[in-house]
Amino acid sequence: MNKRAVGSEYEARAAAHLESLGYRIVCRNYRSRMGEIDLIARHKEYLVFIEVKYRADENSGSAAEAVDFKKQQRIIRVARWYLMEHHMPEETPVRFDVVAFEGDQVRVIPDAFWT
Repeated sequence: MNKRAVGSEYEARAAAHLESLGYRIVCRNYRSRMGEIDLIARHKEYLVFIEVKYRADENSGSAAEAVDFKKQQRIIRVARWYLMEHHMPEETPVRFDVVAFEGDQVRVIPDAFWT
């Protein structure tokens, strides 16, 4: 399987897992001129921007570690663009979660980073 196909598979698995936890997926693979966000969901009072990462093993670091400061800043910029594009108020409560797949394990990291 190519990299994009693997990414799509894990994004679908992440969406299903999040839905089982009470998240309501509102957008998959949101793209703008600022970049991409894997999943956008509603969870409780939050609009949640979600990055999905997969690692077959930890030889190249953990999946969660792959969401470094630079990646976080890009996700924040795209999230701001999404809010603007959808005419959402600045007071909209948002959160940034990471879904990390490491081998057969899945871990949801709510509020993984802050703005």
